[in-house]
Order: sequence, then structure tokens, then C-alpha cells
Amino acid sequence: MKNRLQLVLILAILSFAVSREASAQPDGFNYDESKVPQYRLPDPLKGVKTSADWKKRRQEILSLFQQQMFGMAPEFDASKLRVSASAAEHLVLDGKAKMTQPVLHLPGADVQLLVFVPAKSKGPVPTFLGCNFGGNHTVLADSRIVLPEGWVRGGKDNRSDDSQRGKSSSRWAVEKIIDRGYGLITVYYGHIDPDFDDGFRNGVYSHFGQPKPNEWGSIAAWAWGLSRVLDYLEATPTTGIDPKRVAVMGHSRLGKTSLWAGASDERFAMVISNDSGCGGAALSRRAFGETVKRINTSFPHWFCGNFKRYNGKESELPFDQHMLISLMAPRPVYVASAEGDRWADPHGEFLSAKGADPVYRLLGTEGLPAKTMPAVNEPVQGQIGYHMRSGKHDVTDFDWGQYLNFADRHLRKK
Repeated sequence: MKNRLQLVLILAILSFAVSREASAQPDGFNYDESKVPQYRLPDPLKGVKTSADWKKRRQEILSLFQQQMFGMAPEFDASKLRVSASAAEHLVLDGKAKMTQPVLHLPGADVQLLVFVPAKSKGPVPTFLGCNFGGNHTVLADSRIVLPEGWVRGGKDNRSDDSQRGKSSSRWAVEKIIDRGYGLITVYYGHIDPDFDDGFRNGVYSHFGQPKPNEWGSIAAWAWGLSRVLDYLEATPTTGIDPKRVAVMGHSRLGKTSLWAGASDERFAMVISNDSGCGGAALSRRAFGETVKRINTSFPHWFCGNFKRYNGKESELPFDQHMLISLMAPRPVYVASAEGDRWADPHGEFLSAKGADPVYRLLGTEGLPAKTMPAVNEPVQGQIGYHMRSGKHDVTDFDWGQYLNFADRHLRKK
């Protein structure tokens, strides 16, 4: 009897220990570097010796990502883009910026832009472009910004209202961007495709229909929408924005979007990934934090159907995310992480940037000027930039400070 009681006590202690470990690592996902599986990364420069070779290899890699991860997006004739010009131009930020709100009429979706340019700029300015999560009205507390209609992420009953105005302004640093002489364009991503698993019936899919297994998921649709903004800028010289100096930027799932936008559309002059994690900048083979299976299970609409083949089989992927970053070469690309955002695997994001470095150097650029992961809050900036700041999953003034410095280096006219 005594031995039996001891056994029960031991089992109870072991059960408590296991439950504590599970609570420290939600759902049993790995946050321990010593438990990262052994892996070998595919070589982005396989068979490549010259820049001419790279052009062919780049197309091979791009096609793999299109077919097996993000999905093929439909072709679009930019000459058929319809736009409703903003009815009014407003001065904001005590007269420092001009704000307009044109609407792009895309197949199946009307997409309202929120555009800021410095009021005293003497010519077309370099500009940051990115999707936002909650609607344009959350970027700046201004009653003249149009409230989005339809499904709104985070709104009461998933609808927008005046109480949300400016609630995400800390993520956009509009005044800091304007003060440095840059423009900013943002668009609510739910106008392109609402971010929930609806069987691909809403947004642009209401026009194009159910995608095949190798056709676009929502991330590719959001990226496709950002390319349509570039179409508009190229066709409209009166915006005050230089379409050849547009940096596409995104956070979290929209960081995945900015990377795919920059990879699939070489017109973007600079690409910024903020805490993009799994499916973005983080290496999939590390299976650290969020995994391919977890992301495809939680968000089955983000990627193409073929990507689900790799649930729990990251080693079978014909690519990894360092090859996604290499698709930007030789254009400048910035990868940012947060120390407290282990779910997004900061070390894996740095290793992706490092893994793209050989491609940049082959093409005659500086690449990433760091062999080891830099200390917290100590950015490194070459043609590839990287930092890991203190804090959690977010976009902060520190992040924007680095992006502006990076843009000064790469987007200013010499």
C-alpha cells in the first residue's frame, strides 16, 4: 500500500511538471534552441555562377513559391484600372501633410487608399506603402477619414465606428514619416479580402472564384492589391509620389504580405518585413514557435492549397524563407524582429536574412554586414538590414526609426 501511494505521488508530481512545461510553451510548441531539428537549407545559388545564371534561378525559385506556398495570382491589365479620385484634399498634422483618399475599383472589391504627402515637397517623394489591420481610420484620429464598410477586424460586431479612430496610430508614425520627407499610403486589407476562412467567396474572390490548389491564398491577394496601388501611382503623376521609390512595408501576416509583394513585383524599390515569422522571414525548417502545420490549421485561407502538403513535413519543402528574401536581390530589404516575440522566431528571421546574403554579394552588393545575430536594439544595415528590438509583437517608433534610416540610405536621390 505504501509503495502504491508513493507511485501515485510520483505520477502526480510528474503530471504537474508536464503541465507547467506545457503552460510555459503553449500547445507544446518548441521555444528551446537545443530542440531545433537538424536541417540543411536548400542553396538559392544552386547551379549559379553569374548574374545571368541568377536571372534563370530566380524565376525557378519564384515559380516554386507560387506553386507550393503563396499561389498564382491572376494577370491584371493596368490600363483597365478604374479610380475614383479623392473629392477633397485635406491638410493634416498642423498643415505639414496633405491627405487624400482615392478609391481603386478592382474586380470584386473597392479599395480606399489613405495617402499622405509632405505639404511643402517640391517634387515626387519616396513613399512607404502597406496594408493596415483595422481600417484607414485607425491610422490617424481624424474625422475626415472615411470609415470602411463591411467586415472590419477587431471592430464591434466586426464593423467600424468612430471610437476606433486613431487606435493604431502608434504603429504608423505618420508625423515622423512626413517630417523626414516621405509619403505614406495605407489601405485596409479587408477591402481586398476579408481575413477569415469564408471559402473564398468575398473580396476579390467574388469576381475570380474559388482558387485551385496552386492559386492565390489571401496573402497573395493582399500583395496583388498592393501591386494595383503601384499601377495607380504609375498612371497618376499628380499624386506627388515617385512610383519608382516605393517601399512596401508590413507587420505580422502583413509582413508576410510585404515580402511576397516585393518578391512577385520587382517594381517595389524596397521591402520591409516587421515580425513576419512563419510563412514570412522565419526559416520553416527550424520548427520554432509557429509551424507550417499550425499556421495552415489556424489560417487555412492564407496560403495556397498545395502548401498544406508540408504540414509537419518542413524538411520536404523545395525552398525555405531565405530564398524568399533572396528574391528581392539586389533591391534593399529589411527584416525586423522583437525579442519577446518568440512565436515569430527572431533567430530564424535573422538566419533567413543571412541565408540570402550570398545572392546579394553575387550581384555586387554589400548584403548583410553581420555574421552573427546582433545584440538587442543594435541594427545592422547593408543592402540587407536587420534588427531585433526589445519588446513584443508590434510596430514601434524604434522600428520606424530604423526603416527611415534605411530609406535615407537607399531611396534618396543621389
